[in-house]
Amino acid sequence: MTYDESEKLKKLYQIYEQPMYRIAFSILHRSQQAEDAVSDSFIRIIKNLRKIDEPDSEKTKAYIVKIIKSASISQYRKNARSYSSETPIDDETMQIPDHHQSADSNVKIFELKSDIAQLLDSLKSTDRDIVLLRCKNELPWKEVAERVSMTEENVRKHFERARKKLMTKRGEMLNEEQNFTKR
Repeated sequence: MTYDESEKLKKLYQIYEQPMYRIAFSILHRSQQAEDAVSDSFIRIIKNLRKIDEPDSEKTKAYIVKIIKSASISQYRKNARSYSSETPIDDETMQIPDHHQSADSNVKIFELKSDIAQLLDSLKSTDRDIVLLRCKNELPWKEVAERVSMTEENVRKHFERARKKLMTKRGEMLNEEQNFTKR
């Protein structure tokens, strides 16, 4: 490996290691397996390092996403375990850390995620599964119904009740926040 290739690999690792881990973890749901998928991906990247021009280009990003998804799915199949869902890979998952991002926005994002988790925890497990499969994984009603072993009509009714409960609970949380900030 030449010095330039070595430097390119270091740069790729610095930029993509964490986003790759998040993608792998979203598919595998196991930390150790996600780490293995990232390692396997970097082995593939090393083999094809000459094909990569600029480490931070969109073309490279797409290539990296393709490799980590492939490695994660291979790992998933190797383990022969069934997981209830896969997380779709989107720009948020593949977000490269912006070192200029303010601490306030990080706190707000954390608080929002915490609020969402709290709201989802207020639901029964079946309703939570239905909401996550439908909203997060964007599955059609038929597939959601198959995964939770219910009829489509039943799933839609559960979803509507869960949605109303979440809206009510969110309104309560907002009122509590407003009352707290007025003090």
